[in-house]
Amino acid sequence: MLLYGAVEIVFSQIPDLHNMEWLSVIAAIMSFTYSFIGFGLGLATVIENGMIKGSLTGVPAANTADKLWLAFQALGDIAFAYPYAIILLEIQDTLKSPPPENKTMKKGSMLAIFITTFFYLCCGCFGYAAFGNDTPGNLLTGFGFYEPYWLVDLANACIVLHLVGGYQIYCQPVYAFFERWFTQKYPNSIFVNKFFTFKLPSLPPLKVNLFRICFRTAYVVSTTAVAIVFPYFNQVLGVLGALNFWPLAIYFPVEMYFVQRKVSPWTRKWIVLRTFSITCLCVTIIGLIGSIEGLLSAKFG
Repeated sequence: MLLYGAVEIVFSQIPDLHNMEWLSVIAAIMSFTYSFIGFGLGLATVIENGMIKGSLTGVPAANTADKLWLAFQALGDIAFAYPYAIILLEIQDTLKSPPPENKTMKKGSMLAIFITTFFYLCCGCFGYAAFGNDTPGNLLTGFGFYEPYWLVDLANACIVLHLVGGYQIYCQPVYAFFERWFTQKYPNSIFVNKFFTFKLPSLPPLKVNLFRICFRTAYVVSTTAVAIVFPYFNQVLGVLGALNFWPLAIYFPVEMYFVQRKVSPWTRKWIVLRTFSITCLCVTIIGLIGSIEGLLSAKFG
């Protein structure tokens, strides 16, 4: 984790999303690679076992309460898996027109959700069919003694590279928000606004800002420290997903739609969208409770 944090400190100095197309492409290729490997190994394991493990009721628990906690935590994981509202506008801002950016983004979003759902179902279903109740949170760790070893190692290496790129893409909106706020708050500050140019041999000129270096480094260090204190992948994903899901992916888009389309209260469309929003709020609360319980149980249990 310390090594990962050190790598992220370096990559965090990429100015914005406009300058990380290459990193995004690498991350996407890595994602497809380990997804195909996980899907293929899961299918091969099911064929090798000659049977489908697991059951329709899922992983058993000691009592009903524990089963509910696991179900709640799973909702948090799912809530984290899909929404990308925090980076949607930033990604759309990098698109060129024509055609209009919003139309391109709509097509891209539909394609991305379809592909994502396909791989989620394939890896999840075949992984559970291969390992049953012993299915690990990280599917690829279940193939630790599966030959060829190099294929599993390649998949895990792809996960690491994908996470390096994914971390930066999701952090860029956070960097941009705080840097923009400090720039407006302290317009005359040399520390915040001054850029220094360095020229290294055989490399393009490098622009350095002291505030960017300090703030982004401190941010990466803090997230790395939290990861070391709570090294529980699924539980942490559930908490983050629950916190982000309803406000960013549901509430604000629905409210903006009401204002943009001038939807009158208590019309059929208003009632349907309000019901949808409240339902998702309940899912968020349930997922957050379950994920926090799972995180505390993993830490102190």
